[in-house]
Amino acid sequence: MTDTGLTSGTSDRPVLVAMLTFKRPADLAEALPAVTAQLASVPGSQLLVVDNDPAGSAGEVVRAAAGVRYVLESEPGIAAARNRALDEATEDTLLVFIDDDETPSEGWLRGLVGTWRETGAAAVAGAVVSEYDEEPGEWVAAGRFFDRRRLPTGTAIEVAATNNLLLDMRRVRALGLRFDLRFGISGGSDTLFTRRLTGAGGRMVWNDEAVVVDRVPASRVTREWVLRRAFRSGNSWTRTSLALAGSPAARVRVRIRAVLTGLVRIAGGAAAALLGLVTGRLPRRVRGVRTIVRGAGMLAGAWGVHYREYAAQHATGPQASSGAAA
Repeated sequence: MTDTGLTSGTSDRPVLVAMLTFKRPADLAEALPAVTAQLASVPGSQLLVVDNDPAGSAGEVVRAAAGVRYVLESEPGIAAARNRALDEATEDTLLVFIDDDETPSEGWLRGLVGTWRETGAAAVAGAVVSEYDEEPGEWVAAGRFFDRRRLPTGTAIEVAATNNLLLDMRRVRALGLRFDLRFGISGGSDTLFTRRLTGAGGRMVWNDEAVVVDRVPASRVTREWVLRRAFRSGNSWTRTSLALAGSPAARVRVRIRAVLTGLVRIAGGAAAALLGLVTGRLPRRVRGVRTIVRGAGMLAGAWGVHYREYAAQHATGPQASSGAAA
């Protein structure tokens, strides 16, 4: 399967590319030209910037870019911003999400839409490749923590992020899907959204040629950031699994499974880290440490702890809080 399904040069459906942004005007100014350059390849497409900063810090940047729609979503949290993009898209629209610190490769938008046309999927996810502002240190480099998954184009998948994702809004509206605001500050609303989509029978497929390049700032290529993200990832997985559970009994089963899986990860990670230490194999050791932390995040989620990754950015309180995870 190729990514060149747009033989007629049109999607036959309007395409809205949504770029969410929060207090990163410099990144946004750099990303906008690269994204707008893609629009001509898919007639009827338009770029929308959703600014999640109540102060409207992206407004001036967007006004300087011709032909870009701008909306302000003052409710804090990325889930609210994603929902605003859903609201701005009509039922007939193909909605494409891309981050404000990403640069699309040549043919990116055309490729996503082409795969949608070829497969009739409810969603198409594309590949993300990392580039660094500053080369990571030995510990982070050994773990290859910023290597993203790559799959053959057309592969069916069950979960995806919104950093490179096309949604068929007819299918989204028919299923009544929204991004869950409970995950707006913690992160994970895209994980839950796509799990709900595929769990309801919506098919989601991969396009490995529709690549975006993610620029990783120096603040993220640290051991501390990697481990915080691992904890959040494990925590979010448990919380989204609880949100998908349909009854109190099902939630109990999810909690038990999360505890057992978390304990297995902690034990396996500890064994890998110890073996790596004894044998002097740094990659094994650092990946073992990350596995331990991810398992701890899963356990924390089972016991009702919500890791709020973006709390400091939105000044909404401490990063971790207790409460019902479902």
